[in-house]
Amino acid sequence: MPSREEIAYFGAGPAPLPTPVLEAGSKAFLNYQDTGLSLAEISHRSPLATKIVEDTKAALSSLLEIPDSYEVLFLHGGGSGEFSAVVFNMVAVWVERRRRRAEKELGSDEAKVLERVRRQVREELKLDYLVTGSWSLKASQEAANLLEPLGKDFVNVAMDAREANGGKFGTIPEESLWKLTPTRKEGGKGSAFVYYCDNETVDGVEFPSFPSVLESSGQDEEDEHLVVADMSSNFLSRHVDVHKYAVIFGGAQKNIGITDTTIVIIRKSLLATYPTPSFLHAVGVWSPPVIFHYPTIAKNNSLYNTIPIFSIWIAGEVMRGLLTVHGTQATYSQENLAGEKTKVVYDILDGNPDVFQVCPERNARSRMNICFRIHGGDKDKEKAFLEGAEKRGLQGLKGHRSVGGVRVSNYNAVPMANVMKLALWLVDFAQPPMT
Repeated sequence: MPSREEIAYFGAGPAPLPTPVLEAGSKAFLNYQDTGLSLAEISHRSPLATKIVEDTKAALSSLLEIPDSYEVLFLHGGGSGEFSAVVFNMVAVWVERRRRRAEKELGSDEAKVLERVRRQVREELKLDYLVTGSWSLKASQEAANLLEPLGKDFVNVAMDAREANGGKFGTIPEESLWKLTPTRKEGGKGSAFVYYCDNETVDGVEFPSFPSVLESSGQDEEDEHLVVADMSSNFLSRHVDVHKYAVIFGGAQKNIGITDTTIVIIRKSLLATYPTPSFLHAVGVWSPPVIFHYPTIAKNNSLYNTIPIFSIWIAGEVMRGLLTVHGTQATYSQENLAGEKTKVVYDILDGNPDVFQVCPERNARSRMNICFRIHGGDKDKEKAFLEGAEKRGLQGLKGHRSVGGVRVSNYNAVPMANVMKLALWLVDFAQPPMT
């Protein structure tokens, strides 16, 4: 039986965790702080649970320098659950803004206010999506499904990367080609939000930085693009300017912890901009299910229902570990380390183009998920590579079932030593056979 040190795991998620966190977790799972209870057993209403939630929020706030004008929420449902939650909540915000504007202009005539907003929903509601891979595609499809009872023209795919890449994902088109819904300042009506997936795990595509076209120019919040980013697979792997986002969300099971914890970072001003459920229904829009209703979750400090305290504690341990080693510069340190690790792998792949072919274009290559083919997708040779890797203790390298190939997931907890083990196998495999 191999030891933990003998296995180099590159799975896309659930992903490896720091060994000290797992060791501490094994003790906490049996007897947390000598209470005689497992963390899986304590009440989510207990002072212990409240402290765990608060401590984890504090650690995340320190790592990302989250300003006081934002709230951190812990929810169920993973990133896929947030595909729905974002639509429910941000459409509700969009409706409430128009209700308030109509009330200001029309006075207390409720019938006229209702009719105006109902018409605006039918004629003006737009949700912008930047589709760069499998997950952003699924997010846009979920939005279209949720809004289908209202019609079929509410989701604006402002950019579909496949159109610029022969029908396949693997690039991020120039921003000048994006077709975002114009803001009021630009002469349009504005969208409820602009969604993008910062890192696509399946396709190995990552935005190199925040899109400049989405930058705020200091205008009123209602005239800017409200940016929603799915950071499930690159959370805490680089510094992020939280101010630029309306909502950031991500599942924990890549860089932060284990499954069953979803993190949402949201502007507090948005939490105070919700209409009543009855008004939403009257204009033809569903209200958010209570389990995904951001204001309710915030009001209850993420303890509205029974949340996975053990999973949140694990995430907190990972975050505190980063702070202990790197201090408040941890995200900058992780960004440098991720760059060093990926350079080792990409340099070998690029140095052997007859053997290895990186899937995405250089301008869109992910630091977290390195996707490539072997001999143009030769199934036998890719099988031989994966089998040889397994013999060397290199696990989790098989590409996603929808695209095949090889995928190296380079999350925060993957040490450089394991990357070097992989590098040796890449070099060995690329050597011509002995004659």
